[in-house]
Amino acid sequence: MDFAGVNGGGSVDASSAEKDFVQCEKIVREWARSALEEEIEGDGHTLQDLLFFLHVPRTGGRTYFHCLVKKVYGAALECPRSYDKLRFDPRKPKCRLVATHDDYSIMSMLPREKTSVMTVLRHPVDRVFSAYEFSVEVASRFLVHPNLTSATELTKRIRAKHKGVSTLDIWPWKYLVPWMREDLFARRDARKMKGLSYVNSNDSYNVEEMAMPLHQFINEPVVLDTVHNGATFQVAGLTNNSYLAEAHDVRHCVQKFTILGEHVLQVAQKRLDNMLFVGLTEKHRESAKMFVNVVGPQVISQIASDSSMEGLSKIKSVTEQNSLLSDSELDSNYHQDGTSDQKTTENVSTENLEGIKKNARLLVPDTVLQQIRSLNSLDLRLFKYAEGIYAKQNERMHELVTTVSYYLGEIPHTILFASTYILFGDMLLDVQLG
Repeated sequence: MDFAGVNGGGSVDASSAEKDFVQCEKIVREWARSALEEEIEGDGHTLQDLLFFLHVPRTGGRTYFHCLVKKVYGAALECPRSYDKLRFDPRKPKCRLVATHDDYSIMSMLPREKTSVMTVLRHPVDRVFSAYEFSVEVASRFLVHPNLTSATELTKRIRAKHKGVSTLDIWPWKYLVPWMREDLFARRDARKMKGLSYVNSNDSYNVEEMAMPLHQFINEPVVLDTVHNGATFQVAGLTNNSYLAEAHDVRHCVQKFTILGEHVLQVAQKRLDNMLFVGLTEKHRESAKMFVNVVGPQVISQIASDSSMEGLSKIKSVTEQNSLLSDSELDSNYHQDGTSDQKTTENVSTENLEGIKKNARLLVPDTVLQQIRSLNSLDLRLFKYAEGIYAKQNERMHELVTTVSYYLGEIPHTILFASTYILFGDMLLDVQLG
């Protein structure tokens, strides 16, 4: 690597940069080696006692959780909501399903050998757009207040009185929303000073008088640290919300010397390989059907194996509390998830999201799109890798349904598939047992 002129200061700076690189390379390599050694060899596609849904933000994860995963397990088996922090004893879980925006490092808190992992990934460019839109949307809800101080103080009082989890408690929004909120109030104050009561623009992503433009958003430090390559860092366990002490140093080194990202990508790819299921936002309906056929039977089988009649009664309980999920319902929930996530206790209509629509993305300059791709090079490669895993899952799905007796033990086929059909109706693919 040529370090000359890295900081524009000649040989002295080049020597300093080289030393920094050598140190960073050591830090990243040691972390990667340790992370890969921790990966458990075995059949990652067989459901374990606990399922960890690693929810990458702005991927439609709420739809997967509420309309698919939760419908299989039922409320009785869901762990206490842990989007802000773990709210159960991870070493002695009395539940079987946990969903959170926490990164993979949370596995250090869970019984690794008895935990399966699943996730959903989205094309990085679309995910950056969605993160921008959601940050502006949620932050704009506070503009009903006369000023930033009023909004901040009232929010604190409301949150103190409620036990529920707010968007402001959840990574990465606990960083992005307050930051965007402050920016929106500053721009509103500037409009008042100029006497501007109305701003007209054809480009919803570049209305500087109203909100931070997209081209500025993507270069802000908080966005560089929480959004760009966010899926890779989350699967690798290296976000700024990580449980790992070395996460900050590794992430900083990769951001400073992008070539070191290869090590992080390798770890993230290996972890995707070992996951129970990997879905794609762009194929949300097909992913849902695949989840039902690949994971659904394993869950039902696992529940049914819980001491004969007790297990069967759990299946009956689950099927009674869940209605059929049609394709139209899935589409409806997915659409809602793509435009609105967890509501804060200071909820204002999401219609306040002025003019940010998907078709407006066509007006974004190619230079901005190229910069987003450049800033998310690791995520682009991870997404492509996930597409390959998705294709393999599709092949494996047809193999699994024809050899489903592997998972059933003494449970009759009719019990398994009747229960799964009651849960999901026509979401099941029409595949005949061999």
